[in-house]
Amino acid sequence: MNNTVHFIFFISLILFQCTQNSRESTEIPGKPNIILLVADDAGYGDLSCYGQSKFKTPNIDRLEREGILFTSHYAGSTVCAPSRSALMTGQHTGHTFIRGNKEVQPEGQYPIPDGIKLLPEYLKEAGYVTGGFGKWGLGYPGSEGDPINQGFDEWFGYNCQRLAHNYYPQYLWHNRDTVFLDENYRNAEGIYSFDLIHQKALDFIDDHQNESFFLFLPYTIPHAELLVPHDSIFDHFHGKFPESPYKGVDDGPDFRKGPYGSQNSPHAAFAAMMVRLDLAVGDLLNKINSLGIGQNTLFMFTSDNGPHLEGGADPDFFDSNGPYRGFKRDLYEGGIRVPLLARWPEVIQPGTTTDHISAFWDILPTLADATDLTITTEIDGISFLAVFKGSGKQIQHDYLYWEFHEQGGKQAVRMGDWKGIRLGVKENPDAPIELYNLLNDPDETDNLAHQNPVIVEKMDSLMRKAHEPSEVFP
Repeated sequence: MNNTVHFIFFISLILFQCTQNSRESTEIPGKPNIILLVADDAGYGDLSCYGQSKFKTPNIDRLEREGILFTSHYAGSTVCAPSRSALMTGQHTGHTFIRGNKEVQPEGQYPIPDGIKLLPEYLKEAGYVTGGFGKWGLGYPGSEGDPINQGFDEWFGYNCQRLAHNYYPQYLWHNRDTVFLDENYRNAEGIYSFDLIHQKALDFIDDHQNESFFLFLPYTIPHAELLVPHDSIFDHFHGKFPESPYKGVDDGPDFRKGPYGSQNSPHAAFAAMMVRLDLAVGDLLNKINSLGIGQNTLFMFTSDNGPHLEGGADPDFFDSNGPYRGFKRDLYEGGIRVPLLARWPEVIQPGTTTDHISAFWDILPTLADATDLTITTEIDGISFLAVFKGSGKQIQHDYLYWEFHEQGGKQAVRMGDWKGIRLGVKENPDAPIELYNLLNDPDETDNLAHQNPVIVEKMDSLMRKAHEPSEVFP
């Protein structure tokens, strides 16, 4: 063998070993970047990968093709604030501090206390730079619940979820500073808040591409009001669907302070909002891939509750709740079962689907598990990292629990394939429990309570066990 052949063989061996070492190192990746996008009121059926047929969401579908799709994932609650509280604390609504949408005037919601440790605080302690872009709803500006006081290095967007109803606001918040949007003065529509918030999120990735970052994106789309810029996206759907105009509040003292604006084409507007959200997901994927950090970025997409019926929305037309009964504010499946997609190329096998039963309070322990964090607070969640890996033993929940403090009070339990729901709890804590078998009756139409008294008794016991009284949310 001559010297040239020896040299080529030697170089080939080194390259082979380097390749093998690289492959071995990616089996247990380093600390991943984390993007957690929580859409606002997107239903189980509002994505084409979950069955939506009236519009397409190809970028969100890409998360399925390149990652994993969950078929049995649940929001923390059936409205915004308690759902996000469950996500941030790893506790269900029988334990988490914020259990309802409780207003504080003139702006914001009842604050989550500083003594409760939230997801961004855990990740910040682990060396992550943390950013949030969207709407908060867990503490009015300057309160102990303000996102800047709860572990975020940077916050941009709405503090108050009531003001987040309006897409052309007078101002937004950047950390503790008010950012006035003069382009929206009076009734002008100069800056669409979603677009601005999304751009700030992309800037955050640029700024911290060389650090481990946690990017929390509680985006406001597709929550009412159903307003979008009249651009090519809207034009694509305008005139395509039958329409019933919605008359909202377009002037006066309450204008852009929570009430929804008018919309002559609510069907077209809703479809355009969902496509806009999908394009934003495409921007995020393109950004992390172009920067060379896509391989070790865990990107999760979900929604905070089921589809809404407000501002001219028509979830029946779009089949937004998929095959399930109920909408936002219901504890039937349509109100709480939501999409969950995750992409993490170094860990998740592309094109995976799982029926693992999970909920918002599982996300904190899952991210802790993925980043070697130790949880020091009491939680209800269980890590589903084993589902991501497709290996190892995945622990299952004995049951999932929800309580809802509006509309007379509601409780629900999922235990395996069984689902129990109790309504009118405030007037009658012993109200009868409806019982459904989700395997045979996913749309919850056949109440089997009378045929299964033992299971109903177990449901009653779990409801009483899971609920801890709250002075703030009695």
